[in-house]
Amino acid sequence: MKKLFGVLFILSFVVVANFYIAKRIHQGIFVLFPGINAWAYAVIYIFFMLFSIMGYAPHSYKLKNVVNGFASHWLGFFVYLPILFLAADILMLLGSVTQIIPNSMPPSIRLWSALIVILITTMLMIYGKYKAAQIKHVSYDIKLKNSALHGGLKIAMISDLHLGASYGEKNLPKIIQGINDLEPDIVCMVGDIFSDDINLICNPASVMELFKSIKATYGVFACLGNHDGGLTFNDMMYFFEQSNITLLNDAHAIIDGRLVLIGRVDASPLFGFDGLKRAGIADVMALVNSGLPIVVMDHNPSHIEEYGNEFDLLLFGHTHKGQMFPVNFMLSSMYISDYGYYQKDTNSPHIIVTSGVSTWGPPMRVGTNNEIVICTL
Repeated sequence: MKKLFGVLFILSFVVVANFYIAKRIHQGIFVLFPGINAWAYAVIYIFFMLFSIMGYAPHSYKLKNVVNGFASHWLGFFVYLPILFLAADILMLLGSVTQIIPNSMPPSIRLWSALIVILITTMLMIYGKYKAAQIKHVSYDIKLKNSALHGGLKIAMISDLHLGASYGEKNLPKIIQGINDLEPDIVCMVGDIFSDDINLICNPASVMELFKSIKATYGVFACLGNHDGGLTFNDMMYFFEQSNITLLNDAHAIIDGRLVLIGRVDASPLFGFDGLKRAGIADVMALVNSGLPIVVMDHNPSHIEEYGNEFDLLLFGHTHKGQMFPVNFMLSSMYISDYGYYQKDTNSPHIIVTSGVSTWGPPMRVGTNNEIVICTL
């Protein structure tokens, strides 16, 4: 029932926001073209809105490839157009109340407000696309309470590649080079390597070769994110195998006899993992028989409270740090930690939530960064 309510709320918001955007754009267009037919305009707007939604449909690969770019960019505009139009309307209302603007508002003001909003939104999109092509390095030094880890260890961490969507594939050579420059002992890929459909990757063979070129002393490990499933799940599993990536599905690996690395199955896959379900943490730990430090890869940080003091380091992704302002300011109320480093107390596990190394939806970042994380233990 809660999920149904959430879906209905989102659909209602999308409909209302699109109606508002369409109305405000129409007010501006009507000034320039007073003879435009309102119904014809409505049909055209609805067509483009539905066309953009089809980009996220879980079927018809060819159709998705055609409309995905349009849908992703429209979603970026959709973030800012309602906010900026609302801000413009509030300013015009204040201007009318203070009589700076006449009560009988000239149509030209509506036109100029619409043009300014669209111009600012376009500038934000251009800036966002530039930011989405950049990759930062973020480092953390972690002192583990378990002293069994002699000699230190370097973990390179990435998440949310979203291959097949936005900049994931375009930035991949730069990402791999950035990882190799760090000379890590382990590489941890913390979910959402794909974007629901492996067929959206333009050149899978090239991507496999890039993954094989990662240089890490003890190998590359991954866990599943909520977008790493769907109709092509089994093809994704083959892709991991052929790319020399060890996928840990509620399983663990012993790293050089010094560290236990656990990978969790995501609890809420969008389109399923072909019947694979997330195991309870007690079942996962029953297979771990070691006094070594324990590091966990788990895609979604909403599960932080699942882990007790027996764990040393938890690695999460998923949030993208909101990806685009002002969404990044909304996440703090949803998660114990939505980004960066967190530790509840000195006995609790260290927690790192990365903003991800790519984007989902709009191929843009505003107020956030793509990042590769290096953890020195």
